[in-house]
Amino acid sequence: MQSAGGDPAEESAFVAALQSGDRAAFEKLVREHGARLLAVARRMVRDEATAQDCLQDAFLSVHRAIGRFEPTGSLAGWLHRITVNACLMRLRSTKRLAETPIDDLLPAFDADGIRAGEPRTEARDPEDELEASRIRTYMRQKIDELPDGYRIVLLLRDIEGYSTREAAEMVGVAEGALKVRLHRARAALKKLVEPLWDELGRP
Repeated sequence: MQSAGGDPAEESAFVAALQSGDRAAFEKLVREHGARLLAVARRMVRDEATAQDCLQDAFLSVHRAIGRFEPTGSLAGWLHRITVNACLMRLRSTKRLAETPIDDLLPAFDADGIRAGEPRTEARDPEDELEASRIRTYMRQKIDELPDGYRIVLLLRDIEGYSTREAAEMVGVAEGALKVRLHRARAALKKLVEPLWDELGRP
């Protein structure tokens, strides 16, 4: 049995085995990609049981659609997109992707266009003063506080690495609307993480 990753020829042979209905190949696919895809689902839906359900839905979709997969593409990328789509379908089914007001999370500005409560000098880079692991944990917590409609857009673009066009297509909105939502999500996140920067101190 060839590996699901590594050499392109090996991956092509592995895909051929999957497309022929080789049960052992599919079990190997689940073993090699399941943990990574479950991590993606956890980021998207923020609930362990739901993430497990989404992963199961994703693998069912993979099983049904593997015959249409083109070996010239990236198997890992294809699996990632199917998993994200499974999560989006689950979020839509619970109406968690509906547009939600985010104004209370956005920063305020004074009459001069300066952020309220923000010093007029440039803040130092907090990454010089805080371990990266703590920053990542704090950022994940604050991303989770965003309304799902904004959180998912931020995840798709800034964490999962999809282009604006791809993210808009996946969410089902126009590119312009997605850009606006992404801008507001980033602004809200910046405000949410301010307590950490304040804890570090500003010049």
